[in-house]
Amino acid sequence: MSGNESYELLGFDNVLLPVGDLGEAVSFYGRAGFPVGFRLDEAGIAMLTVGRETPGLLLRQEEGLRPQPPHWPGGRVWLEVRDAREAAGSLRDAGIGLLDEPFPVATGWTVEFADPWGNVVGLTDYTKRPGLARRP
Repeated sequence: MSGNESYELLGFDNVLLPVGDLGEAVSFYGRAGFPVGFRLDEAGIAMLTVGRETPGLLLRQEEGLRPQPPHWPGGRVWLEVRDAREAAGSLRDAGIGLLDEPFPVATGWTVEFADPWGNVVGLTDYTKRPGLARRP
């Protein structure tokens, strides 16, 4: 173990994305293909499920957060898909703008999009390294 010897990182819990309007965010991510695991409007949160994993993307409404372009450099969340180029076509068909055309990475291809509040999500595949994929 390196770094702090008093604990071990075991895995991801959730990734929190701040949004300005919970309903608009749930609609946007729904068009992008993200199922809602649960939604608690009174708490200002909605959990989007990612595959069969328990952790997901947690949308949290932040008062006063306005639409904005993505910032670079800035954090990005990349999620695995079977085929990123196919996912790009589905995003376009759903009216979701891409930040760029799908681009090659060491494991395969990636496509990125941003929600109205500047959160960037990448969809990446393992077509070049299928042995590393969750489901070949």
